[in-house]
Amino acid sequence: MAEWFACAVAAALLYGLHQVFTKLAAPHIGDGLGGFTVEASATLTIGLYLAVLWLSGSRQQKVSPPGFVYSVLTGVCVGLGTIAFFLLFQKGGPLSAVPMVLALGAAVMALVGIVWFKEPASPGRVLGITLSIVGLFLLRK
Repeated sequence: MAEWFACAVAAALLYGLHQVFTKLAAPHIGDGLGGFTVEASATLTIGLYLAVLWLSGSRQQKVSPPGFVYSVLTGVCVGLGTIAFFLLFQKGGPLSAVPMVLALGAAVMALVGIVWFKEPASPGRVLGITLSIVGLFLLRK
């Protein structure tokens, strides 16, 4: 099994729960304040992770200008995406729409991988991209 697979499963489970908790929170908190609370608690969690690394003697956290800029862009996307999910749920969007929304995101990632990173465009990937986009449109009603 690939070394990264356990991390992929953990990320999938945590991001799935992220949307469940966002759906539960959305009727009870504004989209901006809810998004801020999500991101602030995420910042605290990562800060605690860095503290544990530091206390355990693992202080190898490299940084470069491109790494910093891309991390900021990632944060902007996560922040705006969190607000978009709060709005989706506040406007009555079902939790069952989230997999298709995320599948569209996966299609975007696959297209960028193929076009920008020159990853192979296998028939299965192209079919997956197409089905992700079709799936989102099937949920419109």
